[in-house]
Amino acid sequence: MTRGGSEKDRSDGPERKCLATGDVQPKQGLIRFVVGPDGQVVPDILDKLPGRGVYVTATKAAIAAAVKKKLFARGFKAQVAVPEGLEETIEAQVLRRLVDLISLARKSGDAVSGYEKVKDWLAKEHARVLIQASDGSGRGKSKLSTPHRGKFIGVLTADELGMAFGRQTVIHAALASGGLGKRVVEEAQRLQGLREMVGGKGRTEG
Repeated sequence: MTRGGSEKDRSDGPERKCLATGDVQPKQGLIRFVVGPDGQVVPDILDKLPGRGVYVTATKAAIAAAVKKKLFARGFKAQVAVPEGLEETIEAQVLRRLVDLISLARKSGDAVSGYEKVKDWLAKEHARVLIQASDGSGRGKSKLSTPHRGKFIGVLTADELGMAFGRQTVIHAALASGGLGKRVVEEAQRLQGLREMVGGKGRTEG
């Protein structure tokens, strides 16, 4: 089954330089960090905390490099403390944000779950984003195709996707065009980088 089929959206938003790689890229692909009152590095997933921030690409490798090479101290030009398990903390926060966004889309009527409902939305060209659990049956998932010029998200497990819909597990879901779709895709791309999915086990395409 072909996934994606559309080019990545070009961002017109602000760009920032990654502390670890030196690359300049759109903010949505980065994690912002600030220094808390206790001098500890704090991830700012929502990009709203006060104070001077530095940015690191949203991948486990980039964050690990920033920690190992003590780049936060250089970026903040001060002695700072890096909490244990920073990569895992960030992954958990991005996951929570993604689940919350999908849940908000569901409550506003812009998201559905279940094979038949998703199939109906796809047939009526109402769906813009197809979401399928990374641990779902490959045979079952292959029966649904990504919307033309739409997006595909495959980074969440069935349990995680279920949390967004108030169910124990969910394999298939879809988002309508507009609404929170763009933000959901952006968060899914960040989570994918943090999980370093390989071999097509879980991915986000756009």
